[in-house]
Amino acid sequence: MNALEKRSVFALASVYAMRMLGLFMVLPVFMLLGEDLKDATPALLGLAIGAYGLSQALLQIPFGMLSDRVGRKRMIYIGLVLFAAGSLLAGATDSIYVVIAGRILQGAGAIASVLMALLSDLTREEERTKAMATVGITIGLSFSVSLVLGPLLGAWWGLSGIFYATAALAVVALVIVNRVVPTPHQHKTSPDTHPAREMLGRVLSDG
Repeated sequence: MNALEKRSVFALASVYAMRMLGLFMVLPVFMLLGEDLKDATPALLGLAIGAYGLSQALLQIPFGMLSDRVGRKRMIYIGLVLFAAGSLLAGATDSIYVVIAGRILQGAGAIASVLMALLSDLTREEERTKAMATVGITIGLSFSVSLVLGPLLGAWWGLSGIFYATAALAVVALVIVNRVVPTPHQHKTSPDTHPAREMLGRVLSDG
């Protein structure tokens, strides 16, 4: 990899790591600490955990399509702001229903596909496997660190503290995207995304 590619890969891997660390930290302790939330039941606690994944799944393709039109970095900014806002909302409440809303808002920042697309834009094809592997390593490290850091933060500051720490990580990621990640001159699209986009377009037009 050349210098620009290394800078891009490590910066985007850091952004991915911070986002995933924020996501993973709450998982080991949520069911335990969440029992203290107002109106909490096992079903609602489970819904709060799953709400993130639901909104992520629904918005990945729309975020990717919009990034082709308005720019990768702009959609990453939007996604990280949503992720931070959802974290702050979940941290500022003692109601399980508001936590669920916060988790939905966190998941609405569905930038995983956009980050990968930007990584593709900023690397040559022959270096892309190394770039993807680097991101994969950071995800694994984030998960490992979160299993230790999440319970520690939960013991010190409670569930709210974990969500506030997650918001702080999102802000740091925003700074990295703004200051370190280059802006690509052109977007590279993959033929693999065309069927999904056409299907989504048909669904929207039929609706």
